[in-house]
Amino acid sequence: MPGVTKKPKKQEPGKTGQKAARKAAPKAGRKTGRKAGPGELVILTGMSGSGKLSALKAFEDLGYYSVDNLPLELIPRFADLVRQSAQIERAALVIDVREGMRLDQFPVILKKVRRVLPTRVVFLEASEEALIRRFSETRRPHPLGRTDTVVKSIRAEKKRLDPIRNVADILLDTTKFNVHDLRAHINAQFQRGDEGNERNLTISCNSFGFKNGVPTEADLVFDVRFLPNPHFVPEFRNLTGRDPRVAQYVRQFPQTTEFLDRVTELLEFLLPHYIKEGKSYLTVAFGCTGGQHRSVFIAEEMKKRLSSDGYRVKAGHRDMPR
Repeated sequence: MPGVTKKPKKQEPGKTGQKAARKAAPKAGRKTGRKAGPGELVILTGMSGSGKLSALKAFEDLGYYSVDNLPLELIPRFADLVRQSAQIERAALVIDVREGMRLDQFPVILKKVRRVLPTRVVFLEASEEALIRRFSETRRPHPLGRTDTVVKSIRAEKKRLDPIRNVADILLDTTKFNVHDLRAHINAQFQRGDEGNERNLTISCNSFGFKNGVPTEADLVFDVRFLPNPHFVPEFRNLTGRDPRVAQYVRQFPQTTEFLDRVTELLEFLLPHYIKEGKSYLTVAFGCTGGQHRSVFIAEEMKKRLSSDGYRVKAGHRDMPR
């Protein structure tokens, strides 16, 4: 998973603070050419441990001038320098909870910045359980201090970052991401030519068993326990919904086809609206009793249908026997 964000001693190609802002400026007296557009700024922020540093590295690889932990009061000046610079077309910077109480000023500062430069705010977050696990794996203290427990620090940080989260353009939940998933998602969202892509949404079609609980990360949940259960067919009992014989069995019932058609139609209606509202990741969960047969088949089938419509889709099976 993306590692816990930490303040590096050196940041290449950018540096922190006022040095970064000075480095972005064209040298005095030099006549520079003008770039085609006004440029672009991406502000990365969010929970500690959600992968901000990994995300910043992905932006750097996409050609963004990258700066970690720029002080809030310097952001308008930095945006102006990016707008004027002939060398910097796109820039990305990180702000985080280390700004302290000054974070309350962010919405006002963002309005000033957007008058200077097209700006998007990406807020990274993850479930409390995932953040606790990442801090445990890295053995690093939470930035809010060493005296409180990690759980208390995470909850305090979440409350302090609310003013920023409320004005974010993109909310990115990295709970289920590893560093490669995060990089691929950012590449798909921000690489050249994708900005106007109407299919710019990653969809996860997941299966699960109700006996193990509903997945907390699910945005939409469909119950497929109304379909005939292959578990009661002896030759299918130890197979999964990925097996062609099980798939053929579930597919043969008229209600299966009708359900798939109706859900496909619903999603084809909903997805463009989610994209318009800035949603970049959607988890659609299908549940049966054990998460082995019916839900697995339906999740795989929905992946095929939505992929054929041009969306980026992946399938996951939480409770399917390995």
